[in-house]
Amino acid sequence: MRLTRGTLAAGAAVAALLALTGCGGGSDDKGAAKETVPPTATGSLEELAAEVKCKPSIQTDADEIRQGVCKISSGKFILATFATDRGQREWLDGAKDYGGSYLVGAKWVAVGDQKMVTTLRGRLGGTLEEGTQHGAGHSGHHSG
Repeated sequence: MRLTRGTLAAGAAVAALLALTGCGGGSDDKGAAKETVPPTATGSLEELAAEVKCKPSIQTDADEIRQGVCKISSGKFILATFATDRGQREWLDGAKDYGGSYLVGAKWVAVGDQKMVTTLRGRLGGTLEEGTQHGAGHSGHHSG
């Protein structure tokens, strides 16, 4: 399986999205335990996007991965679907080096800031995962 090019593209896409949305650092889990999470959604990129009322702008359309950017009222996120569980895990392991927040489902991942993936989880289900934070004491947003 050739995921090297796809993994590099994924990392670039994640880095670009994080630049658009802010670093995504910080964790605010207040009220998270009270959330009602639906069963994890399944389907194609377009079917998953339809669940959150978005029409994805496709960036990658390959056998191993399909990836697009979605814009909804609360912001932007990347939605990616995968041919295999292994491909999904390899992509996610590489992408998490860029930080950010990830909503992980059955052969799909949504990437955005923490607020976005928490919002998406209310519609798509899935598991929340956090990317690697670079640098000690990074607070996320800087004022100046």
